[in-house]
Amino acid sequence: MKKYTTIILAGIIVLLSAVLVGVLVFMKNQPPQERAFQQLVEIKAMEPDSSLWGQNFPNQWSTLQKTKTNNIDTTYAGSSQFSWLEKDPRQVILFWGYPFSKDYNDDRGHMNALEDVRATKRLNLNDEDPKHTPATCYSCKSSDNPGLWTEIGMEAYDKMSFNEMTPNINNTIGCANCHEAGTMRLIVTNPALDEALEAQGKHWEDFTRQEMRTVVCANCHVEYYFKGDGKYLTFPWANGTEIHQIIEYYEELGFKDWEYPDAKTPMLKAQHPEYEFFTAGSTHYNAGVSCSDCHMPYVSEGAAKFSSHDVHSPLLNPEQACGQCHTDSEYVVRRVNLIQEQVANIKIDTENAIIDAINAIKLAAANPNADAALLDQARNLHRKAQFMWDFVSAENSTGFHNPEYALKILAESTNLARQAQMLAAQSVNDMTLLETGVYDKMDPKPTPAK
Repeated sequence: MKKYTTIILAGIIVLLSAVLVGVLVFMKNQPPQERAFQQLVEIKAMEPDSSLWGQNFPNQWSTLQKTKTNNIDTTYAGSSQFSWLEKDPRQVILFWGYPFSKDYNDDRGHMNALEDVRATKRLNLNDEDPKHTPATCYSCKSSDNPGLWTEIGMEAYDKMSFNEMTPNINNTIGCANCHEAGTMRLIVTNPALDEALEAQGKHWEDFTRQEMRTVVCANCHVEYYFKGDGKYLTFPWANGTEIHQIIEYYEELGFKDWEYPDAKTPMLKAQHPEYEFFTAGSTHYNAGVSCSDCHMPYVSEGAAKFSSHDVHSPLLNPEQACGQCHTDSEYVVRRVNLIQEQVANIKIDTENAIIDAINAIKLAAANPNADAALLDQARNLHRKAQFMWDFVSAENSTGFHNPEYALKILAESTNLARQAQMLAAQSVNDMTLLETGVYDKMDPKPTPAK
């Protein structure tokens, strides 16, 4: 009897040990729970100075400050503010006639946003010029914005010029852009995002905390345009966030960002549609992964566990960023590199196709006998093809946020560009316009438009 009692006790101990280990492992992989906290400093609503928030949350503040000095590049992007026009001279041609052909640098970290927007050569600071830069361009650059939007409203904000708004903007991206003072809950602060969600019948207040760890990124990391003479910040989501729904929105509106010189195509410029791209049925999104899980992973500092605010590519810290789900981080990095290499190479092929279409349309447009209807069809296909390419190009993951989606978009973009080239040739009955590889015969670095 004693023998069996010993065996039973040993079994119970082993079982309890296994349960304890399981509980500890489970707890280790859980995010810190939202709870009441003792504030050392009371933070007023929409306080723009992140250093004050940092007195209550030193770990988050210290890691956020690292985004100021991070300048490490990955294979296809990074934080060093390199020039896309130098890295890929085709983009000078693609954006010809638009300020992006003058200056197009990769983004640096969040703490540099304000400095960088003021330094870009794309600004037109002549308020007497009807095309002067509006205050709307500050919308995603400062933690002063939530307070200003509340005080004067976004409509009045956007009607001001960049110069007029500058004295009111003193802080770069910070805590107030994503958090509610006092509770620290994640919130939507950009009125344009709130309005875009409402247009779809969605209310961010009903979202889970995990959902909000992606939605708050959509305060800035989205496609947008400036609506009307007041340059009102608007997300083109009324029909949905899928690329064809966005194109349909712009087509119905008749909107254009600029007209391509000589080709006379009404062009669209994609911004940085990370949110639309990631949420379009990507593997990670469907699995419940948020933007913050990868770009702001949980880390430990002594007894404290917190979400790092040193926002950067997960490729720079794969063990932390990917390790919560993937045990072999080296495999993950190799997999990412293969995906990005494929997308990057196909993206260049698409650029070549669009440039061939541009040149065919320009030559056809110069012919007074061109069939106007066919030429307009070619322009419309050029417009759509370039926006689709730009939707992938301007999205900051070289396709990895949604690989299948990226490749599908690029394939369709290439197809539309070749159709545009064909229609341009048919409009003047000149099949020599169907020659490919025009880019290789051109000056690889044409002088940017003035």
